[in-house]
Amino acid sequence: MSVVPSWNLQRDAERLATLTLDKPGASTNVLSKAVLLELNDHLARLEADPPKALVVRSGKASGFIAGADINEFTTLSTVEQAFDLIRSGQQVLDRLAALPCPTVAAINGFALGGGLELALACRYRVAADDDKVSLGLPEVQLGIHPGFGGTVRTVRLIGAQAALDLMLTGKPVRAGKALALGLVDRVVPRAELDAAARALALHPPAMHRPPLAARALSWPLVRPFVKPALEKQVAARVRRDHYPAPYAIVDLWARHGARGPAAFEAEAHSIAQLFLTDTSRNLVRAFFLQNRLKALGGRSARNLQRVHVIGAGVMGGDIAAWCALRGFDVTLQDRELKYIEPALARARELFGKRIRDPAEAAAAAARLVADVAGDGVAKADVVIEAIYENVEAKRALYAQLEPRLLPDALLATNTSSIRLEVLAEKLADPARLVGLHFFNPVAQMPLVEIVRSAATRPEVAAAALAFTRRIDKLPLPCLSAPGFVVNRVLMPYLQEAMLAFEEGVPPAVIDRVAVDFGMPMGPLELVDVVGLDVGEHVGVIIAQELGRAAPSLPTLARHIAAKELGRKSGRGYYEWRDGKVVKPDPGGAHAPEDLADRLILALVNECAAVLREGTVEDEDLLDAGVMFGTGFAPFRGGPMAYARKRGPREVVRRLGELAARHGSRFSPDAGWSRIATP
Repeated sequence: MSVVPSWNLQRDAERLATLTLDKPGASTNVLSKAVLLELNDHLARLEADPPKALVVRSGKASGFIAGADINEFTTLSTVEQAFDLIRSGQQVLDRLAALPCPTVAAINGFALGGGLELALACRYRVAADDDKVSLGLPEVQLGIHPGFGGTVRTVRLIGAQAALDLMLTGKPVRAGKALALGLVDRVVPRAELDAAARALALHPPAMHRPPLAARALSWPLVRPFVKPALEKQVAARVRRDHYPAPYAIVDLWARHGARGPAAFEAEAHSIAQLFLTDTSRNLVRAFFLQNRLKALGGRSARNLQRVHVIGAGVMGGDIAAWCALRGFDVTLQDRELKYIEPALARARELFGKRIRDPAEAAAAAARLVADVAGDGVAKADVVIEAIYENVEAKRALYAQLEPRLLPDALLATNTSSIRLEVLAEKLADPARLVGLHFFNPVAQMPLVEIVRSAATRPEVAAAALAFTRRIDKLPLPCLSAPGFVVNRVLMPYLQEAMLAFEEGVPPAVIDRVAVDFGMPMGPLELVDVVGLDVGEHVGVIIAQELGRAAPSLPTLARHIAAKELGRKSGRGYYEWRDGKVVKPDPGGAHAPEDLADRLILALVNECAAVLREGTVEDEDLLDAGVMFGTGFAPFRGGPMAYARKRGPREVVRRLGELAARHGSRFSPDAGWSRIATP
């Protein structure tokens, strides 16, 4: 059987050669080892018979090249293997860069990671003036750095400051910003991309160089003075032992200044080491878990267009705004217009931040309509209830809604803790109720729990999954259970932090322990962000459902009685000014030696219970839910990956010690017996 090629090389009468990448059987182009080897063969032909110029382009409408084939990363077992893979890729792109003719990359859509590195190996780049165009080096998000020459060529092209920012943040830039930086030489309308690339190739201008001041940062005498400032900036965001890649990027630049062949070889050696770190392994795992969640949303063909949200508070209002941002026509209902207006104002602010074109931002605002009377219910494909956590209030609302719903409309609740069986008791058709549990802040948190009861019809759950992907969120399917998945496992962690505070440990010390473990913020700061009243209410509901006694937290009760509810009131465990936390200096206070284990293993132990009860399908989905729903230290791969790395038997042993010292809340869950040691 013949192999369908990925590259197509053509020459025309003007001796212009065009290399088109169109990987067969794939929706996007990626640089696998096979694709690079095939490119190498074409480059050998071009060296033997040089054209007047070469254009490299994509045959995919989706974009140029998405990057290297991440699947190949998982096959690497030794540093030597990793070095050979990277070095061979570097040598192919070096060959492209050395062609004795002008070379132009025509960029439509995304050019990310290895895709941008291939474009950088060309002398020129032209990009389509299109919102879909995205250029970036996101490797740091996988625990590595550019490896096909990107740490060298990017600095040479746009200067150290801009290049390091691109690599250290991993954030892509749009076509206009890329032009301003010097990453691309031309930006043209999409329809003119191929013609513009051809013209640039046949009539090449002087190649772009960064200004003298930008080049000066990479001079040998300057780099040692700049490096400490760069490391300080990196250290303000991440620790070297948690995320070594950004430090490696700085080290490479400081040692070599993007100069000479040694810089390329050092890049290959550095990334080869990073590939084998736990951080990179876990971040790659998180990437695949994210893709697994995305794939769950493709099982329903139901055409969903209109959304009606009831409850214009922070959650309901922001859910409505997000749906409008993603193209849905949305009606937002509350008791009076005065309760809806703040949500509309927040929505306009969101649209202004997320949408560049003022006309498109105005169109998004027009898609979100106040609807005090609830007229939108009868036309909506999706009705989302987001009122306060009260069973009777929700049931009363459903009684009003159900007769007015379209026959196949989704009836969804954003409840964070109440089981669907309880909410659906008085519905004529309980099988149509599904949970769509968003997380706060809606615009930033990617996860939505898709909660189904035993009664929920499969097609209803499938439609909820599809809807979640339509609004660009990650769906986590789970069963109706106390606290579902994320709040269930998060609550023991938060409560343990509050208990430590009751024991006299300062809040900043407690939070520092969690952040040192790798959490994005400390548990007491998180309680303040969520709202002390909300946290207390959810904790009580979960405890009651599980038949547990809620812990005694006198300070929490005093704060709630005084209306000190956290960030929203200006004071909770911390003082808040203009929405920013103010953390007092704890002085020389030290954390108890077992506090990190108390916090983290309380969460991990609850994960074992969730798995035992079958609330979520498997460990991978559980890890994905906790990472994307709470920000649980991604470099650790999720709570169950952390437990497996530490060893389930060791976790059980340590839980036993904590139970003997602090009480039965740490008793190892029976689910550990089913979690085999690898």
